[in-house]
Order: sequence, then structure tokens, then C-alpha cells
Amino acid sequence: MDFTDLGADPAQLPFLRPGDPAYDAEVAGFQTGFTQRPDLIVAASSADDVVAAVRLAAARDLPVRVQATGHGLPGAVEGGVLVTTSRMDRVEVDTAARSVRVQAGARWGQVVAAAAPYGLAPLNGSAPSVGVVGYILGGGLGILARQFGYAADHVRSLDVVTGDGALRHVTPGDELYWGLLGGGHGLGVVTGLEIGLVPVRTLYGGALAFDGRQVDPAAALRAYEAWTRTVPPTLTSSFAAVPYPDLPALPPRLRGRYVVSVRVAYTGEEGERLVAPLREIGPALSDSLRVMPYADSHTIHSDPDFPHAYYGDSAVLRELDVAAAAEVLARTGPDTGGPMCVVQINQLGGALAAPAPNAVPWREGRFLVRLLSVGERQAARAVLDPAFALLAPHTLGRSASFAFGAGDRTQGLHDAGTTKRLAVLRSAYDPASLLRN
Repeated sequence: MDFTDLGADPAQLPFLRPGDPAYDAEVAGFQTGFTQRPDLIVAASSADDVVAAVRLAAARDLPVRVQATGHGLPGAVEGGVLVTTSRMDRVEVDTAARSVRVQAGARWGQVVAAAAPYGLAPLNGSAPSVGVVGYILGGGLGILARQFGYAADHVRSLDVVTGDGALRHVTPGDELYWGLLGGGHGLGVVTGLEIGLVPVRTLYGGALAFDGRQVDPAAALRAYEAWTRTVPPTLTSSFAAVPYPDLPALPPRLRGRYVVSVRVAYTGEEGERLVAPLREIGPALSDSLRVMPYADSHTIHSDPDFPHAYYGDSAVLRELDVAAAAEVLARTGPDTGGPMCVVQINQLGGALAAPAPNAVPWREGRFLVRLLSVGERQAARAVLDPAFALLAPHTLGRSASFAFGAGDRTQGLHDAGTTKRLAVLRSAYDPASLLRN
């Protein structure tokens, strides 16, 4: 596509086209499984750049997509305009207001580091390299979620460029505010937001891991589910089963092992007492449960920090059928002959069930099951689809935050009423349907 008549100063609005030396580096990200080949990249450094990019796309009737700094991509992208926001990464803490202002390209690790000296913490997720904006627009299920709710529940304002090319400042009470938080992908390009912080300096947390060939994973899952019925709503946890490949890049203690673990985060004083039943599951492969500074909270999950290809989806459940979930473990374990598949089960409830003025769905859910396959999408679907079918009788819907490469499937992301309300918003703020997930 010919963009020789763009009519803008490249020094003011940097354009990249296929074949330009920096093009490939600009579209590269954490997710390597999907190719992005836009006709034009706008490497934004400000909200004004984003406005100019959306208006340019509108004039050319081109779709607009956004790449910030996060982990998830909806799938392969061909053509159109891609706005990258990684240069917009300013983070400013307001200690008096207990809030932080972040630009669109900021990552959670930056926010945690900026807030920690003041004894404050954001409601971030497990990985410091995850982008703030994408995480929050999907709701934001964090490591302290059962105590404080979704990260989206703590957003005080957003700055967003809508499909009509207008830069808007939205606050609680605005219909667009409601829609962006939980349903925001495709409603606008968020350039910045203000988020409330919580007074947390330390927490009790870590992971208790078992060798899945010595400890029966199904028995461990049954023990975990029973344990979740006894813990207070201020304790957040997840169960995970990971069949690690035998690769030199991995630590020796993980190579070729099937690791079953429980991850815990808790801000109270009774951590050791509360986790004691978990230690009865069997001999621990490793035990990192301890009191830690909040700045070390990323060590609870120790998510991989290197780019790779992956595909995944999720199911929000009204109840966890342990027998069905155990069958999921059996079908995704290391001896099935299929692709590597990670299973994670998050306990919901607590503050996550509280109503809030946003579109975050399925608040009545008690568990979230996430399945993630490392490798090629078609092979992953052959494993994941039958696994989710086992959970279907208790499934409320899906989480947009954990539809890695499955973003082309919109079924189940919201209930019918929310879906209709979001469609009305998109018609109002993006009448030409320029903005894409």
C-alpha cells in the first residue's frame, strides 16, 4: 500500500512500513506464535500521536490495532495500521492520593518498583513484564485479587482515543468508563490511566511444589479444592500443573519434571497456619512460602520472561467438579504425547464477587481454569477443546484476559446483556468499526 502522501512529518509521527530497517523489531513481542504484518506502524510517543494515527486510519478506511507491551495477542494480523505504545511508559506515584498515573506502554514491574518505597502496591498480576493497560482492560486478576478485587475496580480515570479520533478523559459514571474496564478491547486506544494503590508493604506468599510423578496430581487437586473451602477471603491462591520439557535452558531441578504446585499470596499474620494442610499433600519438591517484600511478589509464580509461542483459553466455573478437572490433568499431562500444556486453576470469590461499575464479567464464578499450550495453535486446539468440554456443565463463560490466540472467538466472553450494551457503545464511539482487538 502506498503511503507516500501521508502528509505528516515523520520526525513528529514516526511511520514504519514493511521493509524499513526497524519494522521487524517494532512488531516483535512476547508472543512469537502469531505474525503481525501491518501496512503501517505508528510508533507513538504521545497521546497526540495516537490521535493522529486513528485519524489517518479513518481517512484511509483502515483497521487500527494496538500493541503495547503485554503478553497476549488475539492472533495473526495482516494489513491496516498498528499503533505501538512502548515508548509511552511514564509512571508517576501520588502518595497523598494513593494512586499512580501510567502511560499506555508501562509494565507492571515499573509500577511495583515505583510504589514500593512508599509502602504501596498496585493490583498487578504474576509477571512484571505484563503491560498495565491490556491487563486492566481485561479486568486484571491479580495476586491479591480475593482481598481487593479486580484491578479494573480500582481505576479512577482513563484517557482514551476513540474511533472517531477524539481524545477523551473518562471517569466513574461515564458509560465509556463502564465499557472500557472489562470490555475495552476494541472500544478505544487507551493512552493513560490513574489507578488506586493499596497499602501493602509485605505479604506472605510463595509456591509449594511437588513432583507430579511421585505425588498423584489428582489427589493434590482434591486436597487443594478442599483446602480452598477453609481459607479466608483475604488469601488468594492457584493450583498449577506444568510438564517441563528436558531443555538446557531450564534449571536442572525442573528439566523433564512434571511439577504440581500451589501458589499463595496473603497479607495477614496467619500464613504458616493457613498453609499447613498443604504440606500434608506429600514430600515437597520445593517450598518458597515466606514473608517477602511486595517488590518480590513476582517470585511467587516465577513466570517465564522470554518470548515464546503459546495458545490458550479459559473457563470461569460456578463450581469446580474435581473429577472433571482431574480428567483434564490426565489429558494434558506429560505422557499423553500431545503438546506441552500448562493447567492453572485460580480460586475466585472474596472481593472478586463484589459488584463494581464496570463490564468485568462472571463475578459469581468460584474458579477460573486456564489451559495454555506451548507451540502450534491447531495442535493445541486438539487438546484444549476436549478438555474444556469436560468442564462445560459448570462453565459460566470465558475470560478475555486469558484468551491467548483465541481472541477471534467472542462466544462466552460476556453475558448477553453486557454484549448488547458494549455493541451500543462501539456503535457510538467507533461508528466506522476501525478499532480491532
